[in-house]
Amino acid sequence: MSKAKLEYIWLDGYKPTANLRSKTKIEDNFSGKLEDCPMWAFDGSSTRQAEGGSSDCLLKPVAIFPDPDRKNGYLVMTEVLNPDGTPHESNGRASIDDDDDDFWFGFEQEYFLWDPETNLPLGFPRDQTPQGQFYCSVGAKNAFGREIIEEHLDQCLDAGINVEGINSEVAAGQWEFQVFAKGAASAGDQIWVARYLLERIGEKYGLAINWHPKPLGDTDWNGSGMHANFSNGVLRTCGDKATYEKICEAFRPVVKEHIAVYGADNDLRLTGKHETQSIDQFSFGISDRGASIRIPIMTVEKGWKGWLEDRRPASNGDPYKIAARIIKTVKPVS
Repeated sequence: MSKAKLEYIWLDGYKPTANLRSKTKIEDNFSGKLEDCPMWAFDGSSTRQAEGGSSDCLLKPVAIFPDPDRKNGYLVMTEVLNPDGTPHESNGRASIDDDDDDFWFGFEQEYFLWDPETNLPLGFPRDQTPQGQFYCSVGAKNAFGREIIEEHLDQCLDAGINVEGINSEVAAGQWEFQVFAKGAASAGDQIWVARYLLERIGEKYGLAINWHPKPLGDTDWNGSGMHANFSNGVLRTCGDKATYEKICEAFRPVVKEHIAVYGADNDLRLTGKHETQSIDQFSFGISDRGASIRIPIMTVEKGWKGWLEDRRPASNGDPYKIAARIIKTVKPVS
């Protein structure tokens, strides 16, 4: 009789930023299929999702991946339900209105490898070295923690996560990976599992993963974002500049609604500096990395058939909630 290790992963109820939680379930003769993952439960009173007198919350499996670091293991992404089977208030995945997977998302996840002993990014320069030389850098003077990043990339690919690229970022110890999926919920699932794998690898190296959008405070070092590239059938096929401008303009009246779900402390990052637009302003433009929404030059060169990039989401944002809000804005006007 074979025994499989199913790592159930979920998001807790901490505010303003949820944390990853997980626990292992052992199953006999498991098929490896999502439909054969049983519902499970956990103590919501320990995760700020329930009171002690009625503490059970349910875990509903929504995606499954082979676990690249465990023998006969699987990673099971779940969403949290109330005891009656309704979505828990912390469940951002349930708010996505994309049943037909018309919306495609590519998230660019930035983060810092963080040294708990120094409370600084890994390899952070002690001198006055300015940022810039670290972007897409090579060599021991510039790139720090590459062995961790390579291990993470391999594990993501082995798990079936659609990572489309990685690179070192503008600040020392800062890195990025990109995930693309046809379907908003799937994109969110894959980002969260990729984050989980990175956190677990960090444990092995004694490093924390810092998802904060501006961990170095009010300095001349870049913050971290999670740019959201998105399209639907209209954006992919319309071939019309006016349609693109109409969709971009739909974001202008709902700036506050978007910022509200784009990640905590994003005001420290969206200052109008370091390739950002100010948090209280809205703009869009072709190939403009200082705009709220960038129209990629590839979209224009393909005859206005492609995608848009919302550059405002923070690195600590919930991709489920970000995608849900973008869909809510775009769907009525496209």
